[in-house]
Amino acid sequence: MATLKDPAEVALATDRPVSERAPTPDAIDRGGLAGHPRGLTTLFFTEMWERFSYYGMRALLILFMTASVAQGGLGWDARRAATLYGLYTAGVYFTAIPGGWIADRLLGLRRAVLVGGVLIALGHYSLALNMRPFFYAGLVLIVMGTGLLKPNISSIVGQLYAPDDARRDAGFSIFYMGINTGALIAPIICSYLGEKIAWHWGFGAAAVGMTLGLVQYVLGAKRLGQAGLMQTPPAHPGATWARVLGVIAAGGAVLWALWDYKDLVILGGTAAYFVWMVRQGQTPVERKRIGAVVVLFVFATLFWAAFEQAGSSLNLFAQRFTRRIVFGWEFPAGWFQSINSLFLVLLAPVFAWTWIRLGRREPSSPSKFVIGLVCVGLGFLVVAVAAWLGHGEPVSPWWLIALYFFHTLGELSLSPVGMSAVTKLAPTRLVGSMMGVWFLSISLGNFIGGRVAGLFETFPLPSLFGAVFLTTTASAIVLALLVRPIRRLMSGVH
Repeated sequence: MATLKDPAEVALATDRPVSERAPTPDAIDRGGLAGHPRGLTTLFFTEMWERFSYYGMRALLILFMTASVAQGGLGWDARRAATLYGLYTAGVYFTAIPGGWIADRLLGLRRAVLVGGVLIALGHYSLALNMRPFFYAGLVLIVMGTGLLKPNISSIVGQLYAPDDARRDAGFSIFYMGINTGALIAPIICSYLGEKIAWHWGFGAAAVGMTLGLVQYVLGAKRLGQAGLMQTPPAHPGATWARVLGVIAAGGAVLWALWDYKDLVILGGTAAYFVWMVRQGQTPVERKRIGAVVVLFVFATLFWAAFEQAGSSLNLFAQRFTRRIVFGWEFPAGWFQSINSLFLVLLAPVFAWTWIRLGRREPSSPSKFVIGLVCVGLGFLVVAVAAWLGHGEPVSPWWLIALYFFHTLGELSLSPVGMSAVTKLAPTRLVGSMMGVWFLSISLGNFIGGRVAGLFETFPLPSLFGAVFLTTTASAIVLALLVRPIRRLMSGVH
Protein backbone atom coordinates (compact mmCIF):
# COMPACT_ATOMS: atom_id res chain seq x y z
CA MET A 1 0.00 0.00 0.00
CA ALA A 2 1.42 3.38 -0.95
CA THR A 3 1.45 5.83 1.91
CA LEU A 4 0.53 9.09 0.31
CA LYS A 5 1.97 12.25 1.77
CA ASP A 6 1.33 14.24 -1.40
CA PRO A 7 -2.17 13.47 -2.53
CA ALA A 8 -2.06 14.64 -6.12
CA GLU A 9 0.86 12.79 -7.66
CA VAL A 10 -0.15 9.22 -8.33
CA ALA A 11 -2.70 9.57 -11.11
CA LEU A 12 -0.46 11.53 -13.45
CA ALA A 13 2.00 8.64 -13.35
CA THR A 14 -0.38 6.13 -14.82
CA ASP A 15 -2.99 8.06 -16.77
CA ARG A 16 -0.99 9.87 -19.44
CA PRO A 17 -1.90 9.01 -23.00
CA VAL A 18 0.00 5.98 -24.29
CA SER A 19 1.69 8.17 -26.90
CA GLU A 20 3.34 10.15 -24.10
CA ARG A 21 4.78 7.13 -22.31
CA ALA A 22 8.23 5.68 -22.82
CA PRO A 23 8.48 2.57 -25.01
CA THR A 24 8.01 -0.73 -23.26
CA PRO A 25 11.50 -2.08 -22.42
CA ASP A 26 12.63 -5.17 -24.27
CA ALA A 27 14.34 -6.65 -21.24
CA ILE A 28 12.85 -6.46 -17.75
CA ASP A 29 15.15 -4.54 -15.41
CA ARG A 30 15.41 -6.32 -12.06
CA GLY A 31 18.76 -4.91 -11.00
CA GLY A 32 17.47 -2.48 -8.41
CA LEU A 33 16.05 -2.63 -4.91
CA ALA A 34 14.03 -5.80 -4.23
CA GLY A 35 14.08 -6.78 -7.90
CA HIS A 36 12.73 -3.46 -9.15
CA PRO A 37 14.22 -1.32 -11.94
CA ARG A 38 17.49 0.37 -10.99
CA GLY A 39 16.05 3.78 -11.75
CA LEU A 40 13.53 3.45 -8.92
CA THR A 41 16.28 4.09 -6.37
CA THR A 42 17.31 7.27 -8.19
CA LEU A 43 13.75 8.59 -8.20
CA PHE A 44 13.16 7.47 -4.60
CA PHE A 45 16.01 9.63 -3.29
CA THR A 46 15.22 12.54 -5.61
CA GLU A 47 11.67 12.70 -4.29
CA MET A 48 12.78 12.10 -0.71
CA TRP A 49 15.14 15.09 -0.78
CA GLU A 50 12.61 17.28 -2.60
CA ARG A 51 10.01 16.52 0.06
CA PHE A 52 12.67 17.09 2.71
CA SER A 53 13.24 20.58 1.33
CA TYR A 54 9.51 21.37 1.04
CA TYR A 55 8.33 20.14 4.44
CA GLY A 56 11.46 21.39 6.19
CA MET A 57 10.86 24.91 4.89
CA ARG A 58 7.10 24.70 5.44
CA ALA A 59 7.63 23.92 9.13
CA LEU A 60 9.57 27.18 9.48
CA LEU A 61 7.82 29.58 7.13
CA ILE A 62 5.02 31.07 9.23
CA LEU A 63 7.14 30.99 12.40
CA PHE A 64 9.85 32.97 10.58
CA MET A 65 7.38 35.50 9.20
CA THR A 66 5.80 36.12 12.63
CA ALA A 67 9.05 36.19 14.60
CA SER A 68 10.16 39.64 15.63
CA VAL A 69 12.90 41.46 13.75
CA ALA A 70 15.07 41.19 16.85
CA GLN A 71 14.67 37.39 16.61
CA GLY A 72 15.72 37.43 12.98
CA GLY A 73 12.19 37.17 11.57
CA LEU A 74 10.04 39.52 9.52
CA GLY A 75 7.92 40.81 12.41
CA TRP A 76 4.60 40.31 10.61
CA ASP A 77 1.27 39.75 12.28
CA ALA A 78 -0.51 36.42 11.83
CA ARG A 79 -3.00 37.77 9.27
CA ARG A 80 -0.32 38.97 6.85
CA ALA A 81 1.88 35.92 7.37
CA ALA A 82 -0.96 33.40 6.99
CA THR A 83 -2.22 35.11 3.82
CA LEU A 84 1.20 34.83 2.17
CA TYR A 85 1.59 31.28 3.48
CA GLY A 86 -1.77 30.31 1.95
CA LEU A 87 -0.91 31.91 -1.40
CA TYR A 88 2.47 30.17 -1.45
CA THR A 89 1.16 26.68 -0.66
CA ALA A 90 -1.76 27.20 -3.04
CA GLY A 91 0.71 28.14 -5.77
CA VAL A 92 2.81 25.04 -5.14
CA TYR A 93 -0.13 22.79 -5.99
CA PHE A 94 -1.67 24.97 -8.69
CA THR A 95 1.50 25.16 -10.79
CA ALA A 96 1.54 21.37 -11.05
CA ILE A 97 -1.18 21.76 -13.70
CA PRO A 98 0.85 23.90 -16.16
CA GLY A 99 4.00 22.04 -15.04
CA GLY A 100 2.70 18.77 -16.46
CA TRP A 101 1.61 20.51 -19.68
CA ILE A 102 5.05 22.09 -20.17
CA ALA A 103 6.78 18.76 -19.59
CA ASP A 104 4.59 16.96 -22.10
CA ARG A 105 4.96 19.53 -24.86
CA LEU A 106 8.29 21.30 -24.36
CA LEU A 107 10.79 19.87 -21.89
CA GLY A 108 10.07 16.19 -21.52
CA LEU A 109 9.55 14.60 -18.11
CA ARG A 110 13.18 14.06 -17.22
CA ARG A 111 14.38 17.55 -18.11
CA ALA A 112 11.36 19.09 -16.37
CA VAL A 113 12.32 17.31 -13.13
CA LEU A 114 15.90 18.56 -13.43
CA VAL A 115 14.90 22.17 -14.16
CA GLY A 116 12.32 22.05 -11.40
CA GLY A 117 14.84 20.75 -8.89
CA VAL A 118 17.32 23.49 -9.81
CA LEU A 119 14.65 26.18 -9.35
CA ILE A 120 13.65 24.71 -5.98
CA ALA A 121 17.25 24.64 -4.76
CA LEU A 122 17.80 28.23 -5.90
CA GLY A 123 14.62 29.21 -4.09
CA HIS A 124 15.77 27.70 -0.80
CA TYR A 125 19.21 29.27 -1.13
CA SER A 126 17.50 32.62 -1.71
CA LEU A 127 15.56 32.19 1.53
CA ALA A 128 18.77 31.27 3.34
CA LEU A 129 20.30 34.64 2.37
CA ASN A 130 17.90 36.25 4.89
CA MET A 131 17.30 39.36 2.78
CA ARG A 132 13.77 40.63 2.07
CA PRO A 133 13.94 40.81 -1.79
CA PHE A 134 15.45 37.32 -1.93
CA PHE A 135 12.70 36.05 0.39
CA TYR A 136 9.95 36.81 -2.13
CA ALA A 137 12.08 35.63 -5.06
CA GLY A 138 12.79 32.39 -3.21
CA LEU A 139 9.11 31.62 -2.72
CA VAL A 140 8.39 32.25 -6.41
CA LEU A 141 11.28 30.01 -7.49
CA ILE A 142 10.09 27.17 -5.23
CA VAL A 143 6.53 27.47 -6.55
CA MET A 144 7.71 27.30 -10.18
CA GLY A 145 10.17 24.50 -9.51
CA THR A 146 7.71 22.35 -7.61
CA GLY A 147 5.20 22.77 -10.42
CA LEU A 148 7.71 21.24 -12.82
CA LEU A 149 9.01 18.49 -10.54
CA LYS A 150 6.02 17.13 -8.62
CA PRO A 151 3.65 16.02 -11.37
CA ASN A 152 6.42 14.64 -13.56
CA ILE A 153 8.71 12.60 -11.35
CA SER A 154 5.96 10.12 -10.49
CA SER A 155 5.22 9.84 -14.20
CA ILE A 156 8.81 8.72 -14.76
CA VAL A 157 8.28 6.05 -12.10
CA GLY A 158 5.33 4.77 -14.13
CA GLN A 159 7.49 4.60 -17.26
CA LEU A 160 10.03 2.33 -15.56
CA TYR A 161 7.48 -0.49 -15.84
CA ALA A 162 5.58 -2.05 -18.70
CA PRO A 163 1.81 -1.40 -18.42
CA ASP A 164 1.16 -5.02 -17.35
CA ASP A 165 4.19 -5.35 -15.04
CA ALA A 166 3.08 -6.99 -11.79
CA ARG A 167 5.74 -5.04 -9.87
CA ARG A 168 4.17 -1.68 -10.71
CA ASP A 169 2.03 -1.13 -7.58
CA ALA A 170 4.81 -2.32 -5.29
CA GLY A 171 7.19 0.07 -7.04
CA PHE A 172 4.92 3.01 -6.30
CA SER A 173 4.66 1.88 -2.69
CA ILE A 174 8.45 2.03 -2.41
CA PHE A 175 8.51 5.41 -4.15
CA TYR A 176 5.94 6.91 -1.77
CA MET A 177 7.90 5.68 1.20
CA GLY A 178 10.53 8.13 -0.04
CA ILE A 179 7.95 10.91 0.16
CA ASN A 180 7.09 10.10 3.74
CA THR A 181 10.70 9.58 4.75
CA GLY A 182 11.55 13.09 3.59
CA ALA A 183 8.43 14.58 5.18
CA LEU A 184 9.16 12.78 8.46
CA ILE A 185 12.79 13.80 8.98
CA ALA A 186 12.68 17.29 7.45
CA PRO A 187 10.88 19.15 10.28
CA ILE A 188 13.11 17.46 12.86
CA ILE A 189 16.31 18.74 11.25
CA CYS A 190 15.20 22.04 9.72
CA SER A 191 13.09 23.13 12.70
CA TYR A 192 15.94 22.48 15.12
CA LEU A 193 18.38 24.50 13.01
CA GLY A 194 15.88 27.27 12.25
CA GLU A 195 14.30 27.71 15.67
CA LYS A 196 17.30 26.93 17.87
CA ILE A 197 20.22 28.38 15.88
CA ALA A 198 19.07 30.80 13.16
CA TRP A 199 16.28 30.87 10.60
CA HIS A 200 18.64 30.93 7.64
CA TRP A 201 20.29 27.74 8.92
CA GLY A 202 16.96 25.94 8.65
CA PHE A 203 16.27 27.30 5.17
CA GLY A 204 19.83 26.44 4.20
CA ALA A 205 19.33 22.84 5.33
CA ALA A 206 16.32 22.60 3.01
CA ALA A 207 18.49 23.95 0.17
CA VAL A 208 21.23 21.40 0.86
CA GLY A 209 18.62 18.62 0.86
CA MET A 210 17.36 19.58 -2.61
CA THR A 211 20.95 19.89 -3.84
CA LEU A 212 21.73 16.36 -2.68
CA GLY A 213 18.63 15.15 -4.48
CA LEU A 214 19.75 16.87 -7.70
CA VAL A 215 23.28 15.48 -7.52
CA GLN A 216 22.15 11.89 -7.18
CA TYR A 217 19.44 12.44 -9.84
CA VAL A 218 22.05 13.56 -12.38
CA LEU A 219 24.52 10.85 -11.41
CA GLY A 220 21.81 8.18 -11.58
CA ALA A 221 20.31 9.33 -14.90
CA LYS A 222 21.71 6.33 -16.79
CA ARG A 223 19.79 4.02 -14.47
CA LEU A 224 16.51 5.43 -15.81
CA GLY A 225 17.01 4.04 -19.32
CA GLN A 226 14.51 5.63 -21.71
CA ALA A 227 12.02 6.56 -18.99
CA GLY A 228 11.15 10.25 -19.00
CA LEU A 229 12.82 11.07 -22.31
CA MET A 230 10.77 12.98 -24.89
CA GLN A 231 10.21 10.63 -27.82
CA THR A 232 9.61 13.31 -30.45
CA PRO A 233 11.01 16.86 -30.36
CA PRO A 234 8.41 19.59 -29.83
CA ALA A 235 7.08 21.34 -32.91
CA HIS A 236 7.74 25.08 -32.95
CA PRO A 237 9.11 25.26 -29.38
CA GLY A 238 9.92 28.96 -29.66
CA ALA A 239 6.35 29.90 -30.49
CA THR A 240 5.01 27.61 -27.76
CA TRP A 241 7.31 29.11 -25.15
CA ALA A 242 6.23 32.57 -26.25
CA ARG A 243 2.60 31.64 -25.70
CA VAL A 244 3.37 30.13 -22.30
CA LEU A 245 5.26 33.21 -21.15
CA GLY A 246 2.52 35.43 -22.55
CA VAL A 247 -0.15 33.60 -20.57
CA ILE A 248 1.95 33.77 -17.40
CA ALA A 249 2.56 37.49 -17.87
CA ALA A 250 -1.10 38.18 -18.60
CA GLY A 251 -2.27 36.15 -15.62
CA GLY A 252 0.21 37.87 -13.33
CA ALA A 253 -0.83 41.29 -14.60
CA VAL A 254 -4.52 40.55 -14.03
CA LEU A 255 -3.87 39.25 -10.51
CA TRP A 256 -1.70 42.28 -9.72
CA ALA A 257 -4.29 44.73 -11.05
CA LEU A 258 -7.11 43.02 -9.16
CA TRP A 259 -5.10 42.16 -6.04
CA ASP A 260 -7.67 43.68 -3.70
CA TYR A 261 -10.25 41.35 -5.26
CA LYS A 262 -8.02 38.27 -5.39
CA ASP A 263 -10.56 36.11 -3.55
CA LEU A 264 -13.20 36.81 -6.20
CA VAL A 265 -10.68 36.36 -9.03
CA ILE A 266 -9.58 32.96 -7.72
CA LEU A 267 -13.12 31.73 -7.08
CA GLY A 268 -14.34 33.11 -10.41
CA GLY A 269 -11.49 31.40 -12.26
CA THR A 270 -12.32 28.12 -10.54
CA ALA A 271 -15.99 28.41 -11.52
CA ALA A 272 -15.05 29.16 -15.13
CA TYR A 273 -12.80 26.09 -15.20
CA PHE A 274 -15.70 23.94 -13.99
CA VAL A 275 -18.08 25.30 -16.59
CA TRP A 276 -15.55 24.52 -19.31
CA MET A 277 -14.95 21.04 -17.94
CA VAL A 278 -18.63 20.06 -17.69
CA ARG A 279 -19.15 21.18 -21.29
CA GLN A 280 -16.48 18.71 -22.39
CA GLY A 281 -18.81 15.82 -21.65
CA GLN A 282 -19.99 14.30 -24.92
CA THR A 283 -22.65 11.94 -23.55
CA PRO A 284 -25.17 12.17 -20.70
CA VAL A 285 -23.15 9.62 -18.69
CA GLU A 286 -19.93 11.62 -19.12
CA ARG A 287 -21.63 14.83 -18.07
CA LYS A 288 -23.09 13.14 -14.99
CA ARG A 289 -19.73 11.74 -13.96
CA ILE A 290 -18.00 15.08 -14.49
CA GLY A 291 -20.75 16.63 -12.37
CA ALA A 292 -19.97 14.12 -9.63
CA VAL A 293 -16.32 15.20 -9.72
CA VAL A 294 -17.38 18.85 -9.36
CA VAL A 295 -19.48 18.03 -6.29
CA LEU A 296 -16.69 16.01 -4.70
CA PHE A 297 -14.30 18.88 -5.48
CA VAL A 298 -16.29 21.23 -3.24
CA PHE A 299 -16.06 18.90 -0.24
CA ALA A 300 -12.42 18.03 -0.92
CA THR A 301 -11.60 21.75 -0.91
CA LEU A 302 -13.27 22.15 2.50
CA PHE A 303 -11.27 19.19 3.79
CA TRP A 304 -7.94 20.62 2.61
CA ALA A 305 -8.84 24.07 3.95
CA ALA A 306 -8.90 22.51 7.41
CA PHE A 307 -6.19 19.88 7.01
CA GLU A 308 -3.57 22.18 5.49
CA GLN A 309 -3.61 24.51 8.48
CA ALA A 310 -0.96 22.18 9.88
CA GLY A 311 1.73 24.59 8.74
CA SER A 312 -0.12 27.79 9.69
CA SER A 313 -2.58 28.11 12.59
CA LEU A 314 -1.67 24.75 14.12
CA ASN A 315 2.03 25.55 13.85
CA LEU A 316 1.43 28.83 15.69
CA PHE A 317 -0.62 26.97 18.31
CA ALA A 318 2.29 24.56 18.79
CA GLN A 319 4.71 27.45 19.25
CA ARG A 320 2.66 29.71 21.47
CA PHE A 321 0.17 27.56 23.38
CA THR A 322 1.69 24.07 23.68
CA ARG A 323 4.08 22.85 26.39
CA ARG A 324 7.25 21.66 24.67
CA ILE A 325 9.66 21.16 27.53
CA VAL A 326 11.10 17.65 27.99
CA PHE A 327 13.73 17.05 30.70
CA GLY A 328 14.27 20.79 30.96
CA TRP A 329 14.76 21.32 27.19
CA GLU A 330 12.21 23.03 24.95
CA PHE A 331 11.95 21.19 21.64
CA PRO A 332 11.10 23.09 18.43
CA ALA A 333 7.46 23.73 17.58
CA GLY A 334 8.04 22.46 14.05
CA TRP A 335 8.65 18.94 15.31
CA PHE A 336 4.89 18.47 15.50
CA GLN A 337 4.89 18.63 11.69
CA SER A 338 6.45 15.15 11.58
CA ILE A 339 3.60 13.46 13.46
CA ASN A 340 1.27 13.23 10.48
CA SER A 341 3.92 11.47 8.38
CA LEU A 342 4.65 9.05 11.21
CA PHE A 343 0.97 8.17 11.57
CA LEU A 344 0.69 7.77 7.78
CA VAL A 345 3.45 5.17 7.73
CA LEU A 346 1.88 3.30 10.64
CA LEU A 347 -1.78 3.46 9.58
CA ALA A 348 -1.74 3.16 5.78
CA PRO A 349 -1.35 -0.65 5.85
CA VAL A 350 -4.20 -0.85 8.36
CA PHE A 351 -6.49 1.09 6.05
CA ALA A 352 -5.51 -1.05 3.06
CA TRP A 353 -6.29 -4.21 5.02
CA THR A 354 -9.59 -2.77 6.30
CA TRP A 355 -10.94 -1.90 2.85
CA ILE A 356 -10.03 -5.35 1.54
CA ARG A 357 -11.50 -7.04 4.58
CA LEU A 358 -14.83 -5.22 4.19
CA GLY A 359 -15.23 -6.53 0.63
CA ARG A 360 -18.67 -5.63 -0.70
CA ARG A 361 -19.40 -3.72 2.50
CA GLU A 362 -16.61 -1.23 1.70
CA PRO A 363 -18.02 2.32 1.78
CA SER A 364 -18.49 4.15 -1.51
CA SER A 365 -16.17 7.01 -2.46
CA PRO A 366 -18.63 9.74 -1.29
CA SER A 367 -19.07 7.88 2.02
CA LYS A 368 -15.31 7.84 2.54
CA PHE A 369 -15.29 11.59 1.92
CA VAL A 370 -17.82 11.90 4.76
CA ILE A 371 -15.48 9.94 7.04
CA GLY A 372 -12.59 12.20 6.06
CA LEU A 373 -14.52 15.37 6.85
CA VAL A 374 -15.71 13.99 10.19
CA CYS A 375 -12.16 13.05 11.20
CA VAL A 376 -10.60 16.39 10.26
CA GLY A 377 -13.42 18.11 12.15
CA LEU A 378 -12.81 15.99 15.25
CA GLY A 379 -9.17 17.05 15.17
CA PHE A 380 -10.18 20.70 15.40
CA LEU A 381 -12.70 19.90 18.13
CA VAL A 382 -9.79 18.48 20.14
CA VAL A 383 -7.72 21.68 19.90
CA ALA A 384 -10.80 23.86 20.45
CA VAL A 385 -11.33 22.09 23.77
CA ALA A 386 -7.62 22.37 24.54
CA ALA A 387 -7.63 26.13 23.85
CA TRP A 388 -10.75 26.56 25.99
CA LEU A 389 -9.27 24.62 28.93
CA GLY A 390 -5.92 26.37 28.62
CA HIS A 391 -7.30 29.91 29.03
CA GLY A 392 -4.35 31.30 27.09
CA GLU A 393 -1.76 29.15 28.86
CA PRO A 394 0.29 26.34 27.23
CA VAL A 395 -1.44 22.95 27.13
CA SER A 396 -0.19 19.38 26.90
CA PRO A 397 1.38 18.29 23.59
CA TRP A 398 -0.95 15.28 23.60
CA TRP A 399 -3.76 17.53 22.36
CA LEU A 400 -1.90 18.20 19.11
CA ILE A 401 -0.84 14.58 18.83
CA ALA A 402 -4.51 13.59 19.07
CA LEU A 403 -5.39 16.17 16.41
CA TYR A 404 -2.82 14.78 13.98
CA PHE A 405 -4.07 11.26 14.65
CA PHE A 406 -7.60 12.25 13.60
CA HIS A 407 -6.27 14.25 10.65
CA THR A 408 -4.29 11.26 9.42
CA LEU A 409 -7.40 9.10 9.61
CA GLY A 410 -9.18 11.72 7.55
CA GLU A 411 -6.38 11.98 5.00
CA LEU A 412 -6.25 8.22 4.49
CA SER A 413 -10.04 8.12 4.09
CA LEU A 414 -10.28 10.94 1.56
CA SER A 415 -7.01 11.54 -0.26
CA PRO A 416 -6.27 8.27 -2.12
CA VAL A 417 -10.00 7.72 -2.57
CA GLY A 418 -10.43 11.13 -4.19
CA MET A 419 -7.61 10.52 -6.66
CA SER A 420 -8.96 7.11 -7.54
CA ALA A 421 -12.48 8.45 -8.01
CA VAL A 422 -11.30 11.19 -10.36
CA THR A 423 -9.38 8.75 -12.57
CA LYS A 424 -12.35 6.37 -12.69
CA LEU A 425 -14.93 9.06 -13.40
CA ALA A 426 -12.91 10.97 -15.99
CA PRO A 427 -13.38 10.19 -19.68
CA THR A 428 -10.10 8.79 -21.02
CA ARG A 429 -9.43 11.83 -23.17
CA LEU A 430 -9.89 14.17 -20.17
CA VAL A 431 -7.91 12.39 -17.46
CA GLY A 432 -5.21 15.07 -17.37
CA SER A 433 -7.72 17.92 -17.17
CA MET A 434 -9.76 16.12 -14.55
CA MET A 435 -6.67 15.49 -12.42
CA GLY A 436 -6.23 19.23 -12.58
CA VAL A 437 -9.42 19.38 -10.52
CA TRP A 438 -7.71 17.42 -7.75
CA PHE A 439 -4.69 19.71 -7.79
CA LEU A 440 -7.07 22.66 -7.81
CA SER A 441 -8.96 21.40 -4.75
CA ILE A 442 -5.72 21.21 -2.75
CA SER A 443 -4.60 24.59 -4.06
CA LEU A 444 -7.88 26.34 -3.26
CA GLY A 445 -8.05 24.57 0.10
CA ASN A 446 -4.59 25.90 1.00
CA PHE A 447 -5.63 29.40 -0.01
CA ILE A 448 -8.82 29.29 2.09
CA GLY A 449 -6.93 27.71 4.98
CA GLY A 450 -4.46 30.59 4.92
CA ARG A 451 -7.28 33.10 5.11
CA VAL A 452 -8.78 31.27 8.10
CA ALA A 453 -5.40 31.01 9.83
CA GLY A 454 -5.04 34.77 9.44
CA LEU A 455 -7.65 35.13 12.18
CA PHE A 456 -5.33 33.44 14.72
CA GLU A 457 -4.50 36.64 16.60
CA THR A 458 -7.83 38.43 16.22
CA PHE A 459 -10.32 35.65 16.99
CA PRO A 460 -10.57 33.66 20.26
CA LEU A 461 -8.92 30.31 19.55
CA PRO A 462 -11.73 28.15 20.98
CA SER A 463 -14.11 29.98 18.66
CA LEU A 464 -11.75 29.86 15.67
CA PHE A 465 -11.02 26.16 15.95
CA GLY A 466 -14.63 25.49 16.91
CA ALA A 467 -15.81 27.24 13.75
CA VAL A 468 -13.58 24.98 11.65
CA PHE A 469 -15.02 21.96 13.47
CA LEU A 470 -18.59 23.11 12.87
CA THR A 471 -17.91 23.88 9.19
CA THR A 472 -16.35 20.51 8.41
CA THR A 473 -18.94 18.63 10.45
CA ALA A 474 -21.83 20.45 8.75
CA SER A 475 -20.19 19.68 5.40
CA ALA A 476 -19.99 16.01 6.34
CA ILE A 477 -23.69 15.97 7.21
CA VAL A 478 -24.63 17.65 3.92
CA LEU A 479 -22.44 15.24 1.97
CA ALA A 480 -23.94 12.26 3.81
CA LEU A 481 -27.37 13.39 2.62
CA LEU A 482 -26.01 13.68 -0.92
CA VAL A 483 -24.31 10.27 -1.07
CA ARG A 484 -27.13 8.59 -3.01
CA PRO A 485 -27.60 11.42 -5.54
CA ILE A 486 -23.84 11.54 -6.10
CA ARG A 487 -23.71 7.78 -6.63
CA ARG A 488 -26.40 8.14 -9.28
CA LEU A 489 -24.26 10.78 -10.98
CA MET A 490 -21.31 8.39 -10.85
CA SER A 491 -23.31 5.99 -13.07
CA GLY A 492 -21.97 2.70 -11.78
CA VAL A 493 -18.51 3.82 -10.57
CA HIS A 494 -18.08 2.85 -6.93
